Amino acid sequence: MVIVGVVGGIGSGKSAVCRWVAERDPTIGIIDADRDGHRALELPPVTRKLRDLFGEEIFGPDGKVLRSALAKRVFGDSADAGAARRQLEAIVHPAIAALRDEQLAEMSSSGTVRAVLVDAPILLEAGWGNACDAVVFIDVPREIRLERVRQRGWNESELARREASQWPVEEKKAAADFVVENGGTLDNAGTQMYEYIQRLVASAAKQEFAAD
Repeated sequence: MVIVGVVGGIGSGKSAVCRWVAERDPTIGIIDADRDGHRALELPPVTRKLRDLFGEEIFGPDGKVLRSALAKRVFGDSADAGAARRQLEAIVHPAIAALRDEQLAEMSSSGTVRAVLVDAPILLEAGWGNACDAVVFIDVPREIRLERVRQRGWNESELARREASQWPVEEKKAAADFVVENGGTLDNAGTQMYEYIQRLVASAAKQEFAAD
């Protein structure tokens, strides 16, 4: 089973490209680290540590983490935002990695999954690239990414603030094994990704056959 990490700048359309590929081939699975991040925030060991660290102000009446309140603490303009973000990552990243490993084990044991796309914005920052056979970078001009994140209610300053917590886009691109151009249609980007994955799967199959 080939494991492919998928990275890119914020608003690059990573998830859309991954879904396009997986919808066209049932032997390709997806692990969505953003979704797993949400799941991690509901795990009792995680919520206990976050309550101890940030207090009740990041929790709603239902006892669940208010992601908007948490984001203000770790992406805000306060002098301690950077330290708070690192503390958050130290708590949440291991929980996300554990959820990822559980899913990888399930997909591997299924016997039907040939490739897994690990859609993780912080894959390189968290050191998860070492668990991948290849890393794909989704490349999109910044002006297009900015237009996309405006649909989330973000302005240019907010995009810059969020990106400051990640590797620079050019460093991510340089660290990747393959680049998908996603400044055009989704079909075009998805086809680039799918053809690359097919080559990886074919290469892995040849190596396995040679080993036998």
